Amino acid sequence: MAERDGPEIIGRRVQQLRTARGLTQKQLAEPVYTPAYISTLEAGRVRASEPALRHIAERLGVAYEELATGRPAHLATDLRLRLTDAQRTLATGEAEVAAEQYDGLLVEAEAHGLVAEQAAALLGLGECALETGDLETARKRFEESEGRLGDAPLPNRVPAIRGRAVSHYLAGELRYACYLFESTLDELNRAGMHDPDALLLLYTGIIAPYMDMGAHARAAQAAELALALAPQVGDPALVARMHRSVARTMIAEGRMAEADASLAKAAELYRQLQIRTELANCHWMRGYLYAQNGELARAEGELREAQAMLSAKRAALYTSQVAVELADVLHRRGKSEEAATLLHEVLGDLSSERGAVHSAGAHRLLGIIAEDARDTEAAEEHYVRALSLLERAGAAGDLADLCRLLGDLLRRTGRVEAALDAYRTGLGHRTAPGTTTLGPAPAQPPL
Repeated sequence: MAERDGPEIIGRRVQQLRTARGLTQKQLAEPVYTPAYISTLEAGRVRASEPALRHIAERLGVAYEELATGRPAHLATDLRLRLTDAQRTLATGEAEVAAEQYDGLLVEAEAHGLVAEQAAALLGLGECALETGDLETARKRFEESEGRLGDAPLPNRVPAIRGRAVSHYLAGELRYACYLFESTLDELNRAGMHDPDALLLLYTGIIAPYMDMGAHARAAQAAELALALAPQVGDPALVARMHRSVARTMIAEGRMAEADASLAKAAELYRQLQIRTELANCHWMRGYLYAQNGELARAEGELREAQAMLSAKRAALYTSQVAVELADVLHRRGKSEEAATLLHEVLGDLSSERGAVHSAGAHRLLGIIAEDARDTEAAEEHYVRALSLLERAGAAGDLADLCRLLGDLLRRTGRVEAALDAYRTGLGHRTAPGTTTLGPAPAQPPL
């Protein structure tokens, strides 16, 4: 129940409502209390008991909650319903419209001191900022959301923590994203707070940074734990997200049929829920799957579908990332000129602070295209820029391959010592299976 206002505030409120209704203190008090008691209460010199306030509220014709807190009856319930509406708006791809809804709801929740609803509105604003690619704003909103929840149980704070971790991941800060995910998982599991929804949200979120860091064994373990938790989770959107993330580890393990089945399940759930962004991401992941399997025509079709869906929603960051994957497929299909044009267009939307891993991917591919055109100077420049981005992000999963490409280029141009340095750098970035730079893996739930 919401915390009551102080005696002075309640006293003034009683007096204003009584006067507005033309009641005397005696009429308000009868038959249980005395006019003197009402006078003392209105002066703020006594803290009324709950039964007394309920009696007075009934005589005044208002809800007890409104008298005790100043909030209209059912306000919190109404706000929660409208928060759900804003979430639905965001799901259908109208991030800017959803942000306006969340802004209005935040102001209303703050005006009435509804802390949980403030946190939910801030969480929604963070998700909107993620969708539009404003990572700095997203991070701030998630931090504010977590701050409003204060000492609330950790499972309640997990959505905001997950949002912070994802915003750091998209900014290319892979180690810190892993730290946030791992430390929260460790705290939940060691403290016995085995909330399935919270755990699934974290295990699903950590797969992508693990994969980019080259920690494939840890990613696979997170995927297995997520699959085991899924039957305990009632939120279909969360289960769909799990299937989409788990597919990535299956692709890495060569389990293409299982990956495709997981993506099909995720896509069907997203269609039913009308969640356009995540459905676009399923097309993106399916395109990646077909590209890995050598089915380039199907890959191009899926990636173009994803790009069209994301462009229509103005999800600039995700659109740019899909474009890098599409350019890779176009190059492999012999459409290198179209691929290069596409990559140069998207590099303006990506940077070391925004989509660093995909920015590096764009430079790597431009380097390969330049090599094919025998422009070794441009190729080397692109490889070096990609190397710098990946080292800053800690993306060990791609560094070894890039160092091999750079080493091969340097060797072919007669710079053997420089080539050896590049190869050594690549070997230094090959991670042991299942590890990150963060130490032991987090504690696991008792499944």
